Amino acid sequence: MSKEIRDKFVELYSKNVNNYVEQKNGLAYLSWAYAWAEFKKVYPDATYFVAKDADGKCYFGDESIGYMVYTSVTAGGLSYEMWLPVMDNNNKSMKLNAYKYQTRSGEKTVEAITMFDINKAVMRCLVKNLAMFGLGLYIYAGEDLPEDINEYVCADCGKAVDSNMAQRTFKKFGVHLCQECGMKRIDKQ
Repeated sequence: MSKEIRDKFVELYSKNVNNYVEQKNGLAYLSWAYAWAEFKKVYPDATYFVAKDADGKCYFGDESIGYMVYTSVTAGGLSYEMWLPVMDNNNKSMKLNAYKYQTRSGEKTVEAITMFDINKAVMRCLVKNLAMFGLGLYIYAGEDLPEDINEYVCADCGKAVDSNMAQRTFKKFGVHLCQECGMKRIDKQ
């Protein structure tokens, strides 16, 4: 992995996205619009692809076991594919026809799949793809906040940089720098 790609992963992984997370039935969902906007700031060349069958349908599966959607994201020379089942609000697989299932509190119903459900699954799948690049990955790990990754490396000389200096120089110059290299850049300005 190149240093640039690693630095971008660290930048995305370290970003706190909690202000854009919605809670539904005890699960956290990152807004796809915010996720895409933040991702494009780091990877302006990023593109995504929604898999479709020969008929142009963006879902795959079977009426009796359920349906899946597939997306891929390409950025910085990397491509990640991801998949996600089409699920209801209780994370139960949606099928062509409504069905019932038993819980401790009684019988529940999963409604029949709709195009709205498929669209939601595609956009959640896209966010899952972006997490593979680091953005919001901590949410999938069940954490409240991103880790502070202390393995920053100076973009100019390759020396280790503490997280405070890395964050300050990133805000000022767009890269992580050690104090010495940061001072050199200030002197050049």
